[in-house]
Amino acid sequence: MPVFRIRERPLSLDVLRNITSEKMSIALSDDAISRINKCRNYLDDKLKQHQEPIYGINTGFGYLQNVKVEEENLTKLQYNLLLSHACGTGNKVPAEIVKLMLLLKIQSLSYGYSAIALSTVQRLVDFYNHDILPLVYTQGSLGASGDLAPLAHLALPLIGEGEVYHQGKKLKTNDLYQKLNWFPLSLKPKEGLALINGTQFVSAYGVPILLKTERLSDWADTIAAISIDAFDCRIEPFDHLSHEIRPHKGQQETAKKIKDLLNESEFIASEGKQTQDPYSFRCVPQVHGAIKDAIAYVKAVFETEINLVTDNPNVFPDEDRIISAGNFHGQPLALSLDFLCIALAELGSISERRVFPTYFRSTEFASHFN
Repeated sequence: MPVFRIRERPLSLDVLRNITSEKMSIALSDDAISRINKCRNYLDDKLKQHQEPIYGINTGFGYLQNVKVEEENLTKLQYNLLLSHACGTGNKVPAEIVKLMLLLKIQSLSYGYSAIALSTVQRLVDFYNHDILPLVYTQGSLGASGDLAPLAHLALPLIGEGEVYHQGKKLKTNDLYQKLNWFPLSLKPKEGLALINGTQFVSAYGVPILLKTERLSDWADTIAAISIDAFDCRIEPFDHLSHEIRPHKGQQETAKKIKDLLNESEFIASEGKQTQDPYSFRCVPQVHGAIKDAIAYVKAVFETEINLVTDNPNVFPDEDRIISAGNFHGQPLALSLDFLCIALAELGSISERRVFPTYFRSTEFASHFN
């Protein structure tokens, strides 16, 4: 079985498609292992020397941010953090999405800014490779503000809690651990926040949507070309000259594709055509092209997101700094998905308009070629 090594090369939609279609196992690269260990060791040393509160590491959360937690309770704090945020409800997240969540969480933790323990990341890798998929629910988080509840459910099995799917059966995590002779992990300071802060729930849903959308866009062009041919349209609206003076990339690509598809059509070369075709036919390059450009933008946002760090706070060993900020916020993904919805609705809209005039011209069309 082929193995994909985390951080040997960036993730992309094509890479993710290959990982899933070829059923690859995953492993941490040497660079990822080194960076994870370096960051964890830095934080452990920092806590030994630093007595002041550091948010999320030796303090409470939210309104309790100024309450310092004693060292003997830091492990319990991480345990309680996962339990308290695992409050999801609604439908169960599909298995393929949960597995992608695991992969994307591992990728985010591998950069060495999360102070996660290597043993914790390796357990997530083991979950992925053994198809041990935590039970995650679709509702109960903070929307674009972060995937706290879904990621808490994703992380529960690390500490022996929650439920998992394995070999087609739903099991309590402790029962599976006994079967495999595994033991729950005892999380160190900061690990709980590293696990539940992030955007891997939204990202894992967005990636397969984008993969399907690219195929849909390709099919839409082909269907449009068939419609243009069937409606006895003119080929001039797809000539490169018109699109060179308004050179949007998607528009040019669409015009060329339509023209190539109809290159050997007998219908498109026939005489006696109407002077000008309806919008929904001659504006396919402009509409489909703008949709292509929208898809490309959303794809770029997601491919950026799945190759970066999304937890909080972030730990910078080389700079000797720990920064509490907001990289867990999913606004870039949320707006992009809204944009994608608008684009796909337009793809359906122009298709519907092509059907409308075709219906009323069906008799005329049939007589034209009889």
